Amino acid sequence: VRMEMKDSGSVVLTAYHPHSPARMPSVEQSFGQEGPSSHSPGSRKSLSRCRRINRMLSNEPTPPPTFSRSNSQVSMDSTSMEDFWCEVESIKESSEDRPEESTLLEFKPADEGELEAEWLQDAGLSTLISGAEEEDGQALLSTLTRTQAAAVQKRYNTYTQTLRKKNKHTVRDVRDIFGISDSSPTFETVPVSPVPSNGIQLPGQKPLWKSVSSNSCLDCGLDKGSPSVIEELSYEVSFSESVTVVPKTREWQKNQRFKKDDSALPKFIVPKSRFGLTEVGDLSPEDMKKIRYLSLIELTAFYDALGVELKRNRTERIKGRENGLFGVPLTVLLENDQKKVPGIKVPLIFQKLLLKLEETGLETEGILRVPGSASRVKNLHQELEAKFYEDTFDWDQVRNNDAAGLLKMFIRELPSPLFTVEYLPAFITLVEKISKIKLQLQALHLLIMLLPEANRDTAKAFLQFLKKVVANEGKNKMNLWNVSMIVAPNLFIYKGKRANQQEMQAAATTAHIVRLLIRYQDILWTVPSFLISQVRKMNEAAMNNSKRQLMFDKGVRKLLRRKTMERERPERPEGAVTFPPYLQSDIPEGVIRVYAPLHSKVSMAIQLNSQTKAKDILARFHCENSHGSSQNTGGQKQSLHEIGGNIGQHCLDPDAYMLDVYRANPQAEWVIKPKAS
Repeated sequence: VRMEMKDSGSVVLTAYHPHSPARMPSVEQSFGQEGPSSHSPGSRKSLSRCRRINRMLSNEPTPPPTFSRSNSQVSMDSTSMEDFWCEVESIKESSEDRPEESTLLEFKPADEGELEAEWLQDAGLSTLISGAEEEDGQALLSTLTRTQAAAVQKRYNTYTQTLRKKNKHTVRDVRDIFGISDSSPTFETVPVSPVPSNGIQLPGQKPLWKSVSSNSCLDCGLDKGSPSVIEELSYEVSFSESVTVVPKTREWQKNQRFKKDDSALPKFIVPKSRFGLTEVGDLSPEDMKKIRYLSLIELTAFYDALGVELKRNRTERIKGRENGLFGVPLTVLLENDQKKVPGIKVPLIFQKLLLKLEETGLETEGILRVPGSASRVKNLHQELEAKFYEDTFDWDQVRNNDAAGLLKMFIRELPSPLFTVEYLPAFITLVEKISKIKLQLQALHLLIMLLPEANRDTAKAFLQFLKKVVANEGKNKMNLWNVSMIVAPNLFIYKGKRANQQEMQAAATTAHIVRLLIRYQDILWTVPSFLISQVRKMNEAAMNNSKRQLMFDKGVRKLLRRKTMERERPERPEGAVTFPPYLQSDIPEGVIRVYAPLHSKVSMAIQLNSQTKAKDILARFHCENSHGSSQNTGGQKQSLHEIGGNIGQHCLDPDAYMLDVYRANPQAEWVIKPKAS
């Protein structure tokens, strides 16, 4: 049953009533049966029913419903939910004439203990399962904080107990790994300074970071003119160690009410430490892999500290298409696109759709909300599949609403959802079980760090576009909540999984998640500094293990030589390690040699002091080269990079204080080169 209504912007909305049992569970069965049919027109009946559904999903006064309300049901007026249901109906209609493909995701029931085994592997701790003395696993264990170690210990205990029940094989006792006596771990964890809940510094406490300047911070939150509700976030201490008070379940249920007004969201400020801020793309792929390991452990410890279960889906993937544009896995798309454009991080078709909308559609009234023509979108889809890579597709023929429809179709048709099947339940849980927005944001931050690189880069490009849509609200009539309501079903009701009653009740929950993603994206794509510190410690532990192994191997060789030779040749002192040539030079303490291969002056020794910033070094090179014949840098912006030592590669924040960075990694090389795009 459909009823057309017009909102204040003269945009036609379609009220949604799920009427197909094959696609959606019956709303009448879930919310109570309708009374006897009246003689009123069908349109009025549909409108009344749609309003009843929306009231039941909100906290508005209504006759007692025949179902029990879940925590995810929130305070929303009925009209605020119409965009969501209209989008669900539009998705349903666009997929009715599309044949079912064999690229759907199948959920595989997990055997007892299998989820824990998968968790240990995903956390980079397969060494605990195999029993092998792997250096990476041992190095990772040596960096864990108290709460992180407890989270690993809990999962490993469950895993070993399950194996013992099954009598599969002898497993290592947890005490052999963590050195446990009674219930207290004896191994040394990373020390954590006491801080109040969420890492906020109380008056009189010594801050963990030094203020850089009044404008040297990451600023995310309210637009100009909104009430100034400002909160600070600290990246210096792990989120799980900062949890001091856990809200009771009753408090969650009581406070679980959203306000769709954008001004209800607080403004968060992340003060820059002396090391500056680090974006996701600033670290090497090897170090980002370690960030993912640590993020999973930290997320689990964070949920444990809050008394919330970290739910994960276990899926068995069916291979998707290997060519084409829509319905192709992101990794496959990128492999194909990188043959045309090396180093590309976001699929070309997705970039082109975003570019088309940014150039001509940002001011279109109802963009994303008003659906394009279903027949035109279908024809454009087929034409794109045939002509896109031949560069013969005519983009001028594409209307803005049709381009928006293609963009949403691309996201829905991904064989695996953008935010991954495994962690979609964790996204939902962070809103259902955690009422405070700061805690929600911290959980969401770790989930973003967990995403595969292709998913994270594509999601970032999408959210940057959505932010631009909201910025043009004055002309396109699409505020943050409108956009979130439209985007949510495209992200969270994914291909191969039919919407159910629980998802319908979670409509406002998923929209709130999208709203957080759009509003706080600059924070979410910044790597927490406590994770970078742990990566440094992990790399140092791995280097120390390698040195010990080198010394052991050398001792064996010396012993063999003693057995076969009467006299040993003079050699370097025992334990000496060969360093790269750049570390053998006699550079005084506090002086670094910076290399700039794209400049005419390719290197320079620079004396650091407590106020020297990365941007000061860049400015000095620019000044030196402006007097000579500087080589062409291709118009690319140059950045100072920290390479080697206890980090793989790190593009430094221009505001980073170099003496602090140098002291944290004295064995690094310092190179000026373009920042990876």
